[in-house]
Amino acid sequence: MRLFLQYAASGIATGCAFALVATGFVAIYRVTRVVNFAQGVFAVLAGMLAYTLLAWGVPHILAEAIAIVAAGLAGALVGLVAIGRRGTSPLASLIITLGLGIGSYAVLILIWGDQPISFDGLKGNLDVGGVGMQVQYLLVVVLTAGAFVALGLFFDHTYLGRGLTACSSNPRAARLVGIDVRRMGLLAFGLGGGLGGLAGVLLTPLQPVAFNSDVGIAISGFAAAIFGGLLRPGAALAGALVLGVAEALVAGYGQASLQSGVALVIMLGIMIWRAGRRPLSADEDAA
Repeated sequence: MRLFLQYAASGIATGCAFALVATGFVAIYRVTRVVNFAQGVFAVLAGMLAYTLLAWGVPHILAEAIAIVAAGLAGALVGLVAIGRRGTSPLASLIITLGLGIGSYAVLILIWGDQPISFDGLKGNLDVGGVGMQVQYLLVVVLTAGAFVALGLFFDHTYLGRGLTACSSNPRAARLVGIDVRRMGLLAFGLGGGLGGLAGVLLTPLQPVAFNSDVGIAISGFAAAIFGGLLRPGAALAGALVLGVAEALVAGYGQASLQSGVALVIMLGIMIWRAGRRPLSADEDAA
């Protein structure tokens, strides 16, 4: 039982990081209807940049804050390329983000090489009810909870947050009242980049990242995001926690190489289930 709880604690921490990536997917999709396939890159970029800054002697908090801001700026840049030109369809934007994600490999390899890198998080272990866990796990959970509270306050009590909500609810009505939907889309990409960056600096001390780690991170984040149909951050958080615990149990009791398969199976299952619940059109019903 103790071993099970240790795996579960590890899975919850990993799931929290996935939740941040998933919420980045949700924030961007709600406003732009674009699935950002470069979302995992922001986590890798932030983790690697924090590693370099720490190696240069920059204090932990400052290094990680700079890395998160850089990921947010990278997100805004991806958004500018993907949706910056008026009339770009969501499908074209999706393909652009996919191309940018793949193209980022060359930049990451050029700067950091092709070997996995990591850095130390908070040191020490906690004993909670006889279950040992790293202090870094608690940090991930606390900061993720804080991020979700901050997002709730941002969307409910700020002009920009309400503008993003308006664009996600009814873009046409938002335009009529003077909200620049394209600018809100760029803000959503920047927010998604920042959330991915926060996930990256929290996740890198737990598992090393390489130039192509974005694939696994993005798959897990997207699998969590579709729990809520890419529209509800709360559902994405719940999905991410379930996914994180499931992956940790599979790695602990089975093989770590099967972890990514868990995300794919869950994602495929949800998509099939949602497709089965799609209401029939009049023509389909008549047939």
